[in-house]
Amino acid sequence: MSVNNKTSEYNELVSISQSLHAECRRDNEAWEGSPFAWIKMRPSRSIGAIGEKIVASWLAMHDFNVQRSPDSEADRVVEGKRIEIKFSTLWEAGQYVFQQIRNQNYEIIVFLGVSPNDAHCWVLPKLKVMELWHTGVICGQHTGQGGGDTAWVHLHPSNDNPYFAPYGNSLHEALNAISKLVGYVPRSISDTINE
Repeated sequence: MSVNNKTSEYNELVSISQSLHAECRRDNEAWEGSPFAWIKMRPSRSIGAIGEKIVASWLAMHDFNVQRSPDSEADRVVEGKRIEIKFSTLWEAGQYVFQQIRNQNYEIIVFLGVSPNDAHCWVLPKLKVMELWHTGVICGQHTGQGGGDTAWVHLHPSNDNPYFAPYGNSLHEALNAISKLVGYVPRSISDTINE
């Protein structure tokens, strides 16, 4: 037996759904035509893995020796150094939000953010990240009871955070930072240093 659900309550839900759909379309307009728009369409649980692959491929493209980490304590091993990778697309508030920062077995953390028509990257030693976490520059993500094991950081593309400014913002600055931290200067970077 079929029940007709097209009641006034159903029509209310249709109206709400259409309103939200229009709002979502407006939110995504900035990403239309962006080379990164496809990432926004992926399930949130897969976006971090996409970011890891982008960073690993980008570093390999610049002749860094990049390998998968042998365990889940780091994402990659670059020139023998354990690297954690955090990825964010630009949020509505105009900033990147890098989440689930943990005190794990890695030496360097890479924060890569992509906006519709730009990208920004910061590369920090883990010791600096832990210092910023303990001084409150990087905040605990889950503040409930026993929730101090993860942190997050909000970074604006303008690089207005003085604690992060020395560690990148532009992709070129980030490549220079990771080069110094891993002790390897690929030709693509050394050519620009010598210019």
